[in-house]
Amino acid sequence: MAEKFRTESDSMGSVEVPFDAQWSAQTQRAINNFKISGLTLPFAFIRAVALIKYCAAEANSELGLLSQKKADAIMQAALEVFEGRWQNQFPVDVFQTGSGTSTNMNVNEVLANLAKRNSGVEVHPNDDVNLGQSSNDVIPTAIQVSAARRIQRKLLPAMARLRQTIQQQAQAHQTTVKTGRTHLMDAMPLTLEQELMAWDAQLEQAQQRLEAILPQLYSLPQGGTAIGTGINAHPDFAALFCQSMENFTELPFTSAANKFAGIAGQDVAVATAGIMSSVATVMMKIANDLRWMNSGPLAGLGEISLAPLQPGSSIMPGKVNPVIPEAVAMACAQVFGNQTTINVAGQSGNFQLNVMLPVIAYNLLQSIELMWKSANTLAEQCIADFTVNHEQLNAALERNPILVTALNPVIGYNQAAAIAKTAYQENRPILEVAVAMTDLSESELKRLLDPLKLTEGGLSK
Repeated sequence: MAEKFRTESDSMGSVEVPFDAQWSAQTQRAINNFKISGLTLPFAFIRAVALIKYCAAEANSELGLLSQKKADAIMQAALEVFEGRWQNQFPVDVFQTGSGTSTNMNVNEVLANLAKRNSGVEVHPNDDVNLGQSSNDVIPTAIQVSAARRIQRKLLPAMARLRQTIQQQAQAHQTTVKTGRTHLMDAMPLTLEQELMAWDAQLEQAQQRLEAILPQLYSLPQGGTAIGTGINAHPDFAALFCQSMENFTELPFTSAANKFAGIAGQDVAVATAGIMSSVATVMMKIANDLRWMNSGPLAGLGEISLAPLQPGSSIMPGKVNPVIPEAVAMACAQVFGNQTTINVAGQSGNFQLNVMLPVIAYNLLQSIELMWKSANTLAEQCIADFTVNHEQLNAALERNPILVTALNPVIGYNQAAAIAKTAYQENRPILEVAVAMTDLSESELKRLLDPLKLTEGGLSK
Protein backbone atom coordinates (compact mmCIF):
# COMPACT_ATOMS: atom_id res chain seq x y z
CA MET A 1 0.00 0.00 0.00
CA ALA A 2 1.38 3.41 -0.97
CA GLU A 3 2.28 5.64 1.97
CA LYS A 4 0.03 8.67 2.41
CA PHE A 5 1.53 12.15 2.72
CA ARG A 6 0.46 15.58 3.80
CA THR A 7 1.97 18.92 2.78
CA GLU A 8 3.78 21.03 5.38
CA SER A 9 5.43 24.41 4.92
CA ASP A 10 8.34 26.33 6.42
CA SER A 11 10.33 29.41 5.48
CA MET A 12 11.76 27.61 2.44
CA GLY A 13 8.42 26.44 1.04
CA SER A 14 6.42 23.23 1.02
CA VAL A 15 7.49 19.63 1.56
CA GLU A 16 5.70 16.27 1.69
CA VAL A 17 5.58 14.64 5.13
CA PRO A 18 4.27 11.14 5.99
CA PHE A 19 0.62 11.55 6.94
CA ASP A 20 0.93 10.00 10.42
CA ALA A 21 4.24 11.68 11.34
CA GLN A 22 4.15 14.10 14.27
CA TRP A 23 7.02 16.14 12.79
CA SER A 24 6.72 18.88 10.17
CA ALA A 25 8.67 20.46 7.31
CA GLN A 26 12.08 21.15 8.86
CA THR A 27 12.39 17.63 10.24
CA GLN A 28 11.42 16.17 6.87
CA ARG A 29 14.07 18.26 5.13
CA ALA A 30 16.65 16.87 7.54
CA ILE A 31 15.47 13.31 6.88
CA ASN A 32 15.79 13.95 3.15
CA ASN A 33 19.20 15.62 3.44
CA PHE A 34 21.05 13.48 5.97
CA LYS A 35 21.09 9.88 4.72
CA ILE A 36 24.49 9.09 6.10
CA SER A 37 24.50 6.48 8.85
CA GLY A 38 21.01 5.39 9.85
CA LEU A 39 22.11 6.17 13.42
CA THR A 40 19.86 8.40 15.50
CA LEU A 41 20.60 10.23 18.72
CA PRO A 42 20.01 8.17 21.88
CA PHE A 43 16.56 8.59 23.34
CA ALA A 44 18.18 9.76 26.56
CA PHE A 45 19.28 12.81 24.60
CA ILE A 46 15.83 13.38 23.08
CA ARG A 47 14.36 13.15 26.56
CA ALA A 48 16.80 15.84 27.70
CA VAL A 49 15.71 18.14 24.85
CA ALA A 50 12.05 17.52 25.73
CA LEU A 51 12.84 18.33 29.35
CA ILE A 52 14.49 21.58 28.24
CA LYS A 53 11.31 22.50 26.34
CA TYR A 54 9.22 21.70 29.43
CA CYS A 55 11.35 23.91 31.67
CA ALA A 56 11.56 26.68 29.07
CA ALA A 57 7.76 26.75 28.72
CA GLU A 58 7.40 26.92 32.49
CA ALA A 59 9.91 29.77 32.73
CA ASN A 60 8.39 31.72 29.84
CA SER A 61 4.93 31.33 31.32
CA GLU A 62 6.13 32.67 34.66
CA LEU A 63 7.70 35.61 32.83
CA GLY A 64 4.42 36.37 31.06
CA LEU A 65 5.87 35.66 27.62
CA LEU A 66 3.78 32.55 26.96
CA SER A 67 0.10 32.11 27.78
CA GLN A 68 -0.66 29.59 30.47
CA LYS A 69 -2.75 27.59 28.02
CA LYS A 70 0.09 27.30 25.51
CA ALA A 71 2.63 26.60 28.24
CA ASP A 72 0.49 23.82 29.70
CA ALA A 73 0.00 22.27 26.26
CA ILE A 74 3.74 22.35 25.52
CA MET A 75 4.61 20.96 28.96
CA GLN A 76 2.08 18.13 28.60
CA ALA A 77 3.47 17.23 25.17
CA ALA A 78 7.04 17.39 26.53
CA LEU A 79 6.05 15.02 29.34
CA GLU A 80 4.64 12.56 26.83
CA VAL A 81 7.94 12.54 24.93
CA PHE A 82 9.96 12.41 28.16
CA GLU A 83 7.98 9.35 29.26
CA GLY A 84 8.82 7.55 26.01
CA ARG A 85 5.46 7.62 24.24
CA TRP A 86 6.77 8.96 20.90
CA GLN A 87 10.19 7.42 20.46
CA ASN A 88 9.65 6.69 16.76
CA GLN A 89 9.15 10.38 15.98
CA PHE A 90 12.84 11.35 16.13
CA PRO A 91 14.45 9.86 13.00
CA VAL A 92 17.09 12.49 12.20
CA ASP A 93 20.56 11.09 11.51
CA VAL A 94 23.35 11.77 14.01
CA PHE A 95 25.46 13.15 11.16
CA GLN A 96 23.50 16.31 10.48
CA THR A 97 24.03 20.03 10.86
CA GLY A 98 26.79 20.51 13.44
CA SER A 99 24.67 22.65 15.76
CA GLY A 100 22.03 19.95 16.06
CA THR A 101 19.42 22.37 14.69
CA SER A 102 17.64 19.54 12.90
CA THR A 103 17.16 17.62 16.14
CA ASN A 104 16.09 20.75 18.02
CA MET A 105 13.51 21.49 15.33
CA ASN A 106 12.43 17.86 15.24
CA VAL A 107 11.54 18.13 18.94
CA ASN A 108 10.00 21.58 18.49
CA GLU A 109 7.76 20.35 15.67
CA VAL A 110 6.69 17.16 17.41
CA LEU A 111 5.83 19.05 20.59
CA ALA A 112 3.94 21.74 18.68
CA ASN A 113 1.84 19.14 16.87
CA LEU A 114 1.19 17.13 20.04
CA ALA A 115 0.31 20.29 21.96
CA LYS A 116 -2.19 21.35 19.29
CA ARG A 117 -3.70 17.85 19.15
CA ASN A 118 -4.09 17.68 22.93
CA SER A 119 -5.35 21.21 23.57
CA GLY A 120 -6.74 22.55 20.32
CA VAL A 121 -4.53 25.62 20.73
CA GLU A 122 -2.30 26.73 17.85
CA VAL A 123 1.32 26.24 19.01
CA HIS A 124 4.18 27.33 16.77
CA PRO A 125 7.40 25.26 16.87
CA ASN A 126 9.67 28.33 16.68
CA ASP A 127 7.66 31.14 18.25
CA ASP A 128 6.27 29.10 21.16
CA VAL A 129 8.12 25.83 21.78
CA ASN A 130 11.51 27.41 20.98
CA LEU A 131 10.73 30.75 22.65
CA GLY A 132 13.82 32.30 24.25
CA GLN A 133 16.00 29.51 22.91
CA SER A 134 18.35 28.62 20.09
CA SER A 135 19.63 25.26 18.90
CA ASN A 136 23.01 26.69 19.87
CA ASP A 137 22.20 26.67 23.59
CA VAL A 138 19.58 23.89 23.62
CA ILE A 139 21.86 21.18 22.22
CA PRO A 140 24.91 21.91 24.46
CA THR A 141 22.53 22.05 27.44
CA ALA A 142 20.98 18.74 26.42
CA ILE A 143 24.44 17.15 26.21
CA GLN A 144 25.17 18.19 29.79
CA VAL A 145 21.73 17.37 31.19
CA SER A 146 21.58 13.92 29.60
CA ALA A 147 25.15 13.06 30.61
CA ALA A 148 24.68 14.28 34.19
CA ARG A 149 21.42 12.37 34.62
CA ARG A 150 22.89 9.17 33.14
CA ILE A 151 25.96 9.38 35.36
CA GLN A 152 23.93 10.04 38.50
CA ARG A 153 21.04 7.65 37.88
CA LYS A 154 22.79 4.80 36.07
CA LEU A 155 26.58 4.77 36.03
CA LEU A 156 27.40 5.66 39.64
CA PRO A 157 24.86 3.17 41.07
CA ALA A 158 26.18 0.46 38.72
CA MET A 159 29.76 1.11 39.83
CA ALA A 160 28.66 1.01 43.47
CA ARG A 161 26.98 -2.34 42.82
CA LEU A 162 30.12 -3.69 41.16
CA ARG A 163 32.24 -2.52 44.08
CA GLN A 164 29.89 -4.16 46.57
CA THR A 165 30.11 -7.46 44.67
CA ILE A 166 33.91 -7.26 44.60
CA GLN A 167 34.00 -6.48 48.32
CA GLN A 168 31.81 -9.49 49.10
CA GLN A 169 34.15 -11.83 47.20
CA ALA A 170 37.15 -10.19 48.86
CA GLN A 171 35.63 -10.69 52.31
CA ALA A 172 35.17 -14.38 51.55
CA HIS A 173 38.85 -14.80 50.57
CA GLN A 174 40.80 -12.87 53.19
CA THR A 175 43.19 -15.80 53.77
CA THR A 176 43.22 -17.23 50.25
CA VAL A 177 46.84 -16.76 49.15
CA LYS A 178 47.92 -16.81 45.53
CA THR A 179 51.00 -16.09 43.46
CA GLY A 180 51.39 -12.46 42.53
CA ARG A 181 52.50 -11.57 39.03
CA THR A 182 54.47 -8.72 37.52
CA HIS A 183 55.31 -8.72 33.79
CA LEU A 184 53.03 -11.81 33.75
CA MET A 185 55.84 -13.57 35.65
CA ASP A 186 55.73 -15.08 39.13
CA ALA A 187 56.14 -12.52 41.91
CA MET A 188 55.56 -12.31 45.65
CA PRO A 189 52.31 -13.71 47.02
CA LEU A 190 49.22 -11.76 47.97
CA THR A 191 45.78 -12.68 49.20
CA LEU A 192 42.87 -12.80 46.82
CA GLU A 193 41.30 -10.17 49.04
CA GLN A 194 44.24 -7.84 48.38
CA GLU A 195 43.96 -8.40 44.64
CA LEU A 196 40.23 -7.76 44.56
CA MET A 197 40.41 -4.73 46.83
CA ALA A 198 42.91 -3.18 44.43
CA TRP A 199 40.14 -3.34 41.81
CA ASP A 200 37.78 -1.79 44.32
CA ALA A 201 40.18 1.07 45.01
CA GLN A 202 40.58 1.77 41.30
CA LEU A 203 36.80 1.87 40.89
CA GLU A 204 36.48 4.17 43.89
CA GLN A 205 38.97 6.61 42.35
CA ALA A 206 37.04 6.49 39.05
CA GLN A 207 33.84 7.26 40.96
CA GLN A 208 35.51 10.24 42.59
CA ARG A 209 36.58 11.58 39.20
CA LEU A 210 33.00 11.26 37.93
CA GLU A 211 31.61 13.02 40.98
CA ALA A 212 34.16 15.82 40.56
CA ILE A 213 33.02 16.60 36.98
CA LEU A 214 29.31 16.74 37.87
CA PRO A 215 29.28 20.39 39.05
CA GLN A 216 30.62 21.41 35.63
CA LEU A 217 27.93 19.36 33.88
CA TYR A 218 25.32 21.03 36.09
CA SER A 219 26.41 24.52 34.92
CA LEU A 220 24.18 25.09 31.89
CA PRO A 221 24.55 27.52 28.96
CA GLN A 222 20.79 27.67 28.38
CA GLY A 223 19.72 31.27 28.02
CA GLY A 224 22.74 32.23 25.93
CA THR A 225 20.63 31.65 22.78
CA ALA A 226 22.51 32.12 19.49
CA ILE A 227 26.05 32.96 20.59
CA GLY A 228 25.96 33.61 24.35
CA THR A 229 24.55 37.15 24.54
CA GLY A 230 21.03 35.92 25.34
CA ILE A 231 19.41 37.76 22.42
CA ASN A 232 15.60 37.20 22.33
CA ALA A 233 15.58 35.66 25.83
CA HIS A 234 14.26 37.46 28.91
CA PRO A 235 17.07 38.48 31.30
CA ASP A 236 15.53 36.30 34.01
CA PHE A 237 14.91 33.33 31.75
CA ALA A 238 18.14 31.43 32.48
CA ALA A 239 17.73 31.50 36.26
CA LEU A 240 14.06 30.47 36.12
CA PHE A 241 14.88 27.75 33.60
CA CYS A 242 17.55 26.25 35.86
CA GLN A 243 15.25 26.40 38.85
CA SER A 244 12.61 24.49 36.89
CA MET A 245 15.24 21.96 35.76
CA GLU A 246 16.39 21.46 39.35
CA ASN A 247 12.81 21.02 40.58
CA PHE A 248 12.10 18.41 37.90
CA THR A 249 15.32 16.38 38.12
CA GLU A 250 16.28 16.98 41.77
CA LEU A 251 19.78 17.75 40.52
CA PRO A 252 21.51 21.08 41.33
CA PHE A 253 21.53 22.67 37.88
CA THR A 254 22.76 26.27 37.71
CA SER A 255 23.06 28.94 35.05
CA ALA A 256 26.57 29.16 33.62
CA ALA A 257 28.36 32.39 34.46
CA ASN A 258 29.76 32.58 30.92
CA LYS A 259 27.38 31.19 28.33
CA PHE A 260 29.70 32.05 25.42
CA ALA A 261 32.08 29.33 26.65
CA GLY A 262 29.33 26.74 26.98
CA ILE A 263 28.17 27.36 23.40
CA ALA A 264 31.50 27.87 21.64
CA GLY A 265 33.33 25.12 23.49
CA GLN A 266 32.68 21.56 24.55
CA ASP A 267 35.45 21.34 27.14
CA VAL A 268 33.22 19.78 29.78
CA ALA A 269 32.13 17.04 27.39
CA VAL A 270 35.76 16.40 26.43
CA ALA A 271 36.73 16.18 30.10
CA THR A 272 33.82 13.85 30.83
CA ALA A 273 34.84 11.64 27.91
CA GLY A 274 38.34 11.47 29.38
CA ILE A 275 36.92 10.34 32.70
CA MET A 276 34.82 7.74 30.89
CA SER A 277 38.06 6.44 29.36
CA SER A 278 39.54 6.19 32.84
CA VAL A 279 36.48 4.18 33.91
CA ALA A 280 36.97 1.94 30.87
CA THR A 281 40.66 1.53 31.74
CA VAL A 282 39.72 0.14 35.15
CA MET A 283 37.01 -2.07 33.70
CA MET A 284 39.36 -3.49 31.07
CA LYS A 285 41.99 -4.21 33.73
CA ILE A 286 39.43 -6.14 35.77
CA ALA A 287 38.13 -7.96 32.70
CA ASN A 288 41.60 -8.99 31.57
CA ASP A 289 42.64 -10.11 35.06
CA LEU A 290 39.54 -12.30 35.19
CA ARG A 291 40.35 -13.80 31.79
CA TRP A 292 43.90 -14.68 32.87
CA MET A 293 42.83 -16.04 36.26
CA ASN A 294 40.20 -18.22 34.56
CA SER A 295 42.52 -19.39 31.76
CA GLY A 296 42.82 -23.11 31.21
CA PRO A 297 41.28 -25.16 32.59
CA LEU A 298 44.34 -27.40 32.23
CA ALA A 299 47.05 -25.46 30.41
CA GLY A 300 46.37 -22.00 31.85
CA LEU A 301 46.50 -20.40 35.29
CA GLY A 302 43.21 -21.95 36.37
CA GLU A 303 43.07 -19.92 39.58
CA ILE A 304 39.33 -19.33 39.38
CA SER A 305 36.44 -20.76 37.42
CA LEU A 306 33.91 -18.37 35.93
CA ALA A 307 30.35 -19.58 35.61
CA PRO A 308 29.86 -21.41 32.28
CA LEU A 309 27.34 -19.33 30.33
CA GLN A 310 27.35 -20.75 26.79
CA PRO A 311 29.23 -23.16 24.52
CA GLY A 312 32.51 -21.57 23.50
CA SER A 313 33.23 -23.12 20.14
CA SER A 314 31.40 -24.18 17.01
CA ILE A 315 33.97 -26.92 16.41
CA MET A 316 35.55 -27.85 19.77
CA PRO A 317 33.00 -29.65 21.98
CA GLY A 318 33.08 -28.86 25.67
CA LYS A 319 34.96 -25.58 25.28
CA VAL A 320 33.68 -22.73 27.46
CA ASN A 321 35.07 -19.21 27.10
CA PRO A 322 35.15 -16.16 29.41
CA VAL A 323 32.50 -14.40 27.35
CA ILE A 324 31.55 -11.68 29.84
CA PRO A 325 35.10 -10.31 30.33
CA GLU A 326 35.59 -10.40 26.56
CA ALA A 327 32.37 -8.47 25.94
CA VAL A 328 33.32 -5.90 28.58
CA ALA A 329 36.80 -5.49 27.09
CA MET A 330 35.25 -4.74 23.70
CA ALA A 331 32.91 -2.19 25.28
CA CYS A 332 35.97 -0.53 26.82
CA ALA A 333 37.67 -0.40 23.44
CA GLN A 334 34.60 1.37 22.06
CA VAL A 335 34.79 3.94 24.87
CA PHE A 336 38.43 4.65 24.04
CA GLY A 337 37.44 5.25 20.41
CA ASN A 338 34.56 7.46 21.47
CA GLN A 339 36.96 9.63 23.44
CA THR A 340 39.06 10.19 20.32
CA THR A 341 35.95 11.23 18.40
CA ILE A 342 34.90 13.63 21.16
CA ASN A 343 38.42 15.06 21.39
CA VAL A 344 38.38 15.85 17.67
CA ALA A 345 34.83 17.19 17.85
CA GLY A 346 35.71 19.36 20.83
CA GLN A 347 38.28 21.14 18.70
CA SER A 348 35.56 22.30 16.30
CA GLY A 349 34.47 25.29 18.36
CA ASN A 350 34.85 27.78 15.53
CA PHE A 351 34.49 31.29 16.94
CA GLN A 352 31.09 31.33 18.75
CA LEU A 353 29.78 27.80 18.12
CA ASN A 354 30.98 24.22 18.23
CA VAL A 355 29.78 22.53 15.05
CA MET A 356 30.09 18.85 15.99
CA LEU A 357 27.54 18.76 18.80
CA PRO A 358 25.43 15.76 17.67
CA VAL A 359 28.39 13.40 17.38
CA ILE A 360 29.62 14.51 20.82
CA ALA A 361 26.19 13.73 22.27
CA TYR A 362 26.01 10.34 20.57
CA ASN A 363 29.46 9.15 21.63
CA LEU A 364 29.39 10.50 25.17
CA LEU A 365 26.03 8.93 25.98
CA GLN A 366 27.09 5.66 24.36
CA SER A 367 30.21 5.56 26.54
CA ILE A 368 28.18 6.15 29.70
CA GLU A 369 25.70 3.46 28.71
CA LEU A 370 28.40 0.94 27.83
CA MET A 371 30.13 1.40 31.16
CA TRP A 372 27.05 1.20 33.35
CA LYS A 373 25.82 -1.92 31.60
CA SER A 374 29.32 -3.44 31.66
CA ALA A 375 29.58 -2.79 35.41
CA ASN A 376 26.24 -4.49 36.03
CA THR A 377 27.14 -7.43 33.78
CA LEU A 378 30.55 -7.96 35.39
CA ALA A 379 29.02 -7.87 38.85
CA GLU A 380 26.05 -10.14 38.20
CA GLN A 381 27.35 -12.61 35.62
CA CYS A 382 31.04 -12.85 36.41
CA ILE A 383 32.30 -11.75 39.81
CA ALA A 384 29.39 -12.65 42.06
CA ASP A 385 29.63 -16.38 41.40
CA PHE A 386 33.18 -17.25 40.37
CA THR A 387 34.74 -20.10 42.33
CA VAL A 388 38.33 -20.34 43.54
CA ASN A 389 40.50 -23.33 42.66
CA HIS A 390 42.43 -23.61 45.94
CA GLU A 391 44.47 -26.67 44.92
CA GLN A 392 45.80 -24.88 41.87
CA LEU A 393 46.69 -21.80 43.89
CA ASN A 394 48.50 -23.83 46.53
CA ALA A 395 50.41 -25.93 44.01
CA ALA A 396 51.72 -22.82 42.28
CA LEU A 397 52.68 -21.21 45.59
CA GLU A 398 54.66 -24.24 46.72
CA ARG A 399 56.87 -24.11 43.66
CA ASN A 400 57.24 -20.34 43.43
CA PRO A 401 60.97 -19.57 43.74
CA ILE A 402 60.22 -15.85 44.12
CA LEU A 403 59.25 -16.57 47.73
CA VAL A 404 62.98 -16.57 48.35
CA THR A 405 62.74 -12.76 48.27
CA ALA A 406 61.72 -13.00 51.92
CA LEU A 407 65.17 -14.43 52.72
CA ASN A 408 67.07 -11.41 51.33
CA PRO A 409 67.41 -9.70 54.75
CA VAL A 410 68.62 -12.98 56.30
CA ILE A 411 70.97 -14.57 53.74
CA GLY A 412 71.51 -11.76 51.20
CA TYR A 413 70.35 -11.18 47.63
CA ASN A 414 73.04 -13.27 45.89
CA GLN A 415 72.49 -16.44 47.89
CA ALA A 416 68.71 -16.02 47.60
CA ALA A 417 69.10 -15.69 43.81
CA ALA A 418 71.15 -18.90 43.69
CA ILE A 419 68.39 -20.75 45.57
CA ALA A 420 65.75 -19.41 43.19
CA LYS A 421 67.74 -20.44 40.10
CA THR A 422 68.29 -23.93 41.45
CA ALA A 423 64.60 -24.32 42.27
CA TYR A 424 63.69 -23.21 38.74
CA GLN A 425 66.23 -25.46 37.05
CA GLU A 426 65.45 -28.56 39.11
CA ASN A 427 61.70 -27.90 39.40
CA ARG A 428 61.83 -28.36 43.16
CA PRO A 429 59.90 -26.59 45.91
CA ILE A 430 61.70 -23.53 47.20
CA LEU A 431 61.61 -24.80 50.81
CA GLU A 432 63.39 -28.01 49.86
CA VAL A 433 66.16 -26.16 48.02
CA ALA A 434 66.56 -23.56 50.78
CA VAL A 435 67.00 -26.30 53.40
CA ALA A 436 69.80 -27.78 51.31
CA MET A 437 71.57 -24.50 50.49
CA THR A 438 71.42 -22.62 53.81
CA ASP A 439 72.22 -23.20 57.46
CA LEU A 440 68.67 -22.31 58.46
CA SER A 441 66.47 -25.01 59.97
CA GLU A 442 63.45 -26.27 58.14
CA SER A 443 61.14 -24.89 60.80
CA GLU A 444 62.78 -21.46 60.56
CA LEU A 445 62.53 -21.52 56.76
CA LYS A 446 58.86 -22.51 56.94
CA ARG A 447 58.26 -19.52 59.16
CA LEU A 448 60.16 -17.15 56.90
CA LEU A 449 58.59 -18.50 53.72
CA ASP A 450 55.00 -18.74 54.99
CA PRO A 451 53.02 -17.31 52.03
CA LEU A 452 50.23 -15.87 54.19
CA LYS A 453 52.73 -14.11 56.45
CA LEU A 454 54.50 -12.71 53.39
CA THR A 455 51.29 -10.98 52.29
CA GLU A 456 51.58 -8.77 55.38
CA GLY A 457 54.78 -7.10 54.14
CA GLY A 458 57.58 -5.86 56.35
CA LEU A 459 61.02 -7.36 57.04
CA SER A 460 61.68 -11.05 57.64
CA LYS A 461 63.16 -11.69 61.07
